[in-house]
Amino acid sequence: MRYIDGGGNEVTGVRPTPSMEDYLETIYELIRSKGYARVSDIALALNLQPSSVTRMVQRLDEQNYVTYERYRGLVLTERGEAIGRAMRQRHETLATFLRLLGVHDEAVVQQDVEGIEHHVSRQTLERIERFVAFARANPAWMNQLHAAMQPGADGDAPGRAAPRPDGDGPAGAASGEAQAGPARAGPGP
Repeated sequence: MRYIDGGGNEVTGVRPTPSMEDYLETIYELIRSKGYARVSDIALALNLQPSSVTRMVQRLDEQNYVTYERYRGLVLTERGEAIGRAMRQRHETLATFLRLLGVHDEAVVQQDVEGIEHHVSRQTLERIERFVAFARANPAWMNQLHAAMQPGADGDAPGRAAPRPDGDGPAGAASGEAQAGPARAGPGP
């Protein structure tokens, strides 16, 4: 079976499950920060029982994502490291995106990223990466975005269309986009 991994590479083999991706990301981070990863470290990081972690690590070993020796720890294979790195990058990109949108509570950022990171297509992730790069390169634009996103910033009720930059009606009106509202049946009697 062929698939595209988290790093955009075409790979032959069994596609890792979201749970496997979480493990590979955690192992990658542990090795980067501590220089090694043991079952006990992974269990602590993922808040799981060591026996559950051992079963998953054995599965990762069988599928050539890690090399595992009981009681000695484990190392990522080239394939496992590539996926771990890609998952970490995806996680950071999504977290940065949420922070740029004004999500300031780090617990909320992490919870939301964990909820969406395995469901974002490569195409969407690439667009988010481009948005993040644009936002970082254009701080004045980001200041305008943050100001516009403040509750009541446009003087209107939440959920209403914001005025266009030229001040003439809701955004999208001049571009021919359909505006939400009651449908008209045509001229009256």
